[in-house]
Amino acid sequence: MGKENFVEQIADIEKDFPQWYTDVVIKTKLVDYGPVKGTMVIRPYGYAVWEIIQAELNKRFKSCGYENAYFPLLIPMSFFTKEAEHVEGFAPEVAVVTHAGGEELSEPLAIRPTSETIIGNMYSKWLQSYRELPIKINQWANVMRWEKTTRPFLRTSEFLWHEGHSAFATAEEAEAETMKMLDVYKEFAENVLAIPVICGRKTEKEKFAGAVATYGMEAMMKDGKSLQSGTTHFLGQNFAKAFDIKFLDKDGAQKYAHTMSFGVSTRLIGALIMAHGDGRGLVLPPPVAPVQAVIIPIAAKKGGVVEACQAVKEKLEKAGVRVKFDDTDSSPGWKFNEWEMKGVPLRIELGPRDIEEGKALICRRDTLEKTAYPLDGLDKTVKQLLEVVRKDMLETARKRRDGRIVYADDLDGILNGVESGNFVKAGWCGCRACEDEVKAKTAATARVFAEGETSKKCAVCGKKAEHTVIFARAY
Repeated sequence: MGKENFVEQIADIEKDFPQWYTDVVIKTKLVDYGPVKGTMVIRPYGYAVWEIIQAELNKRFKSCGYENAYFPLLIPMSFFTKEAEHVEGFAPEVAVVTHAGGEELSEPLAIRPTSETIIGNMYSKWLQSYRELPIKINQWANVMRWEKTTRPFLRTSEFLWHEGHSAFATAEEAEAETMKMLDVYKEFAENVLAIPVICGRKTEKEKFAGAVATYGMEAMMKDGKSLQSGTTHFLGQNFAKAFDIKFLDKDGAQKYAHTMSFGVSTRLIGALIMAHGDGRGLVLPPPVAPVQAVIIPIAAKKGGVVEACQAVKEKLEKAGVRVKFDDTDSSPGWKFNEWEMKGVPLRIELGPRDIEEGKALICRRDTLEKTAYPLDGLDKTVKQLLEVVRKDMLETARKRRDGRIVYADDLDGILNGVESGNFVKAGWCGCRACEDEVKAKTAATARVFAEGETSKKCAVCGKKAEHTVIFARAY
């Protein structure tokens, strides 16, 4: 199959970005559509990416003192009524079980949209003394939110995620943890996913239901839209008071704990696709690529080629590289296109002439550059190249994002900015009506406050600006 015909399987990324995205996730076998509307089947290649994300985040969480646990999927509906703002925020998305075992349940059960309520209930049972604080627990789980409009990885009725929940003796400790875990997310996004992110506080309108403050991690996709890629929430004592999470302090007094939570989901895979992909398909950063290097034999039937490829594979495996030797009957050209579409960071071509010259041809997926390298020490070369690719992908994404951040002094400026696929920094007076008007007139929302920046006037009403906000259209 020729390259042009192969690539035609994917919509033009410049002309139809949404269709390009759908084509990529399906044709690369990351996911398939589930039988229930809004659900997805994560296929082995997609789940392999998720497993790597899990492993990388687990290392970081455990270094911060978190332990993994698991809480029930079904939550009594009465739990949601205990925190008024929380239940109001999630009510439209909650799926409810009313019958089981052929009978109507005495109390409806919510299918977990998030776990603050049930974890709060358990913390109230477990916590007795200040000596038991802080409590730091993380769970990897599935979540259900009944979304009206869905798209694989980005917004589905059921998705996978992690959620961390901690309780502290003081507000200062809980707030510090909220910011600490936001920093953990940022480091992970940039050093593992090669995605530059902007972190900051959300507006009251955009915060998590029931939180005192929410902080978001926003990433720019190639179409200029923002993807909220992770959040941390300072919950104060809202859930502690709702669920009676109290402890006996050093002074002998009963006090309510201060809690926080944080989470990322399989939406991160969507971020990888839309932040790095191109007209040929996926472009995966080496740290999360299930296959970091693929070996393609050239003239495989000639003597010594298969053996040489196998020797390279074994050497790379010993060096810790996730490597695949494609010894199928397909033509080299077809294999090139197939593995390019799957986003494998490095392609190693090895044929009779290469073996004779003691070299291998390596093609980078991110730049499509081809360079010949000596077979001797190829394991070290590949390891070095993988790190170079990671750094270059991050820098490329950062330059692209930074070149698409603009300023606006009025509503027309915000509209023109987002229409051109930019993040727009603009002054805001802090009034909800002005925030709502931006969304109504431009379809952009306030993503996060631009920390450390000041504006003279609100871009909507012209009054004195209390904040500078990053506005963008978002997934």
